[in-house]
Amino acid sequence: MAETVSTPHLVIEDEEIFDAHVGGKLSVELKSPLDTQRALSIAYTPGVAQVSRAIATDATLAKRYTWANRLVVVVSDGTAVLGLGDIGPSASLPVMEGKSALFKEFGGLDSIPLVLDTKDPDEIVETLIRLRPSFGAVNLEDISAPRCFEIERRVIEALDCPVMHDDQHGTAIVVLAALLGATKVLNRDMASLRLVISGAGAAGVACANILLAAGITDITVLDSKGIVHRERDDLNSFKAELAERTNPAGRTGGLAEALDGADVFLGVSAGVVPEELIATMAPNSIVFALSNPDPEIHPDIAHKYAAVVATGRSDFPNQINNVLAFPGVFRGALDAGARRITEKMKVAAAEAIHSVVGDDLAVEHIVPSPLDPRVGPAVAAAVAAAVDEDED
Repeated sequence: MAETVSTPHLVIEDEEIFDAHVGGKLSVELKSPLDTQRALSIAYTPGVAQVSRAIATDATLAKRYTWANRLVVVVSDGTAVLGLGDIGPSASLPVMEGKSALFKEFGGLDSIPLVLDTKDPDEIVETLIRLRPSFGAVNLEDISAPRCFEIERRVIEALDCPVMHDDQHGTAIVVLAALLGATKVLNRDMASLRLVISGAGAAGVACANILLAAGITDITVLDSKGIVHRERDDLNSFKAELAERTNPAGRTGGLAEALDGADVFLGVSAGVVPEELIATMAPNSIVFALSNPDPEIHPDIAHKYAAVVATGRSDFPNQINNVLAFPGVFRGALDAGARRITEKMKVAAAEAIHSVVGDDLAVEHIVPSPLDPRVGPAVAAAVAAAVDEDED
């Protein structure tokens, strides 16, 4: 008997899932048919030699006469894949293929997955430097923390093209968009919120950074050992730096101490939050339980106490999904010829996602659906405009 993947609204047979992945999910399609001798002579030898000679004389022509300028590579070492952990490059490839498919569907961008059989940051950076003529942007994906911070920083420094670790910044962008929606529908001042982030990995750090930039000053971050604070002597350099910029009240302890009276819970870890702790949050609270496939607290339970609840799952209202952000972010950056993806561009993307909801804003509709065709173009336009402002 076939196994099933079950949700409250959806049952998918195991066989159907595997059948959809047979042979992978990607293929290369021709822009023009090669059905005549003339077409073959233009696309390949001898005609292609003229294009190659022209590029050899003027390297900037590669942007016009190859796909590299608008090709996104989705790069992973398979060390932090979904909720599966360190499963290696081959097992991560189906996920990266899916990411490339999303780039095409929601951003209109060609993309290829590139999984690397190494965990060495030096080797990963060097590989991308050597491959730079083949692509126009880098989406880093599913690389474990804290290595992901160093790798992203070094790749950005080494390459003259847009680079973004989506597990960090894609998540942060959509979280900010969702919080803009939640606070608007509840008529609350975002800057006055007391916010708790469970998880100090890639997503948690990036969410803290973008929410601090958005004006929230009272943010408490927790890792597996409790509240991240200045007096702890077991923090790595990234958490120690974060401790200097968060937890202004100097809270110590664990989740119970952090959540007592808090306005917002943001879960980006694989932990579990007991119902009794959510019950201690402030009235009109907001719960974003984003762990997949199992949220930190079930939405039905969170709804007993919170005014707005969101998850990362498609079978509950308010899905906070990175697909709302990354296709449009990269499309806008490439359209504008940006060399970097800046904080201003990320905030612009969040505001664009929020704007798409418009008059449909409700407690169960704080972000648009990932399938809403307006999202990608709106994000791309906002990001491209932000690039122009930065260059001015």
